Amino acid sequence: MQLVTVFKTFNPAEAQLVRSRLEVAGYQAEVAHELASMGLDPSSMATGGILVQVPDDQAEDARSLVTAGPPTQDEIN
Repeated sequence: MQLVTVFKTFNPAEAQLVRSRLEVAGYQAEVAHELASMGLDPSSMATGGILVQVPDDQAEDARSLVTAGPPTQDEIN
């Protein structure tokens, strides 16, 4: 199983929120590079940010969910 990045950010809270939303929707999401991106030195930017990743067979649908924007009221309830 190869993991594919469906979301990038430099905000750890945002990455965890996206991961949680994907998991609630049934995707196997993981967060990568979270600690490396939290450094204050310029080399922390070299990691490319915090990555939210899913298995390659889930990537297309997961990316659609992430780009759809915030959850609707029906998704929350």
